[in-house]
Amino acid sequence: MHRLLVADDHPLFREAITGVIAAGLEASEVLEAASLAEALRLAETHDALDLVLLDLGLPDADGLSGLARLREAVPELAVVIVSAEQQRATVLEALELGAVGYIPKSTPREALIAALRQVLEGQVYLPPAIMRRPAPSRPCAPVSEENPLAGLTDKQREVLTHMVQGESNKMIAYRLAIAETTVKTHVSAILRKLGVTSRVQAILLASDWQRRD
Repeated sequence: MHRLLVADDHPLFREAITGVIAAGLEASEVLEAASLAEALRLAETHDALDLVLLDLGLPDADGLSGLARLREAVPELAVVIVSAEQQRATVLEALELGAVGYIPKSTPREALIAALRQVLEGQVYLPPAIMRRPAPSRPCAPVSEENPLAGLTDKQREVLTHMVQGESNKMIAYRLAIAETTVKTHVSAILRKLGVTSRVQAILLASDWQRRD
């Protein structure tokens, strides 16, 4: 059974998405919060919580500050942004802050359930338009069908897997029982080998190739 928390200050939206989840995710339980403070309290007191669906318009949070506070308080908990905001910069910043998904509120019912299943299986979900248009900060290398992940070592692949799950360097170090400085070294090597300049670009690239496999 999956236990999810919907944090949104609009009762009608909470009711609607709870109904969609109940119909699409069998044997699931949904908790509700109308504020960030309530979401933090529920997240910290429910050990079996699998996922938080977080709105960016909560009355006691300013944009992505709510995500940052939630990630700081409960770093091991997966958080997906569900918002009407669809600016590319906002989506990528959310990923940088550790969100494991970003779902526009305009997403159709079936696509929403598919996105939630994808996240609950440990993958990152982003709007298709974002995934189709990676935005490197330097000129693109020639397009190649060769898997760029093939050049990574086993340990680097393991670190990248945890990155895709939205985990911080500190959490990855804990999971793999290695020093945080070692994780940073691996991350730097991953970015260099993948030919990207940011964590977000590495996650987008890895997610793209995981879907091809």
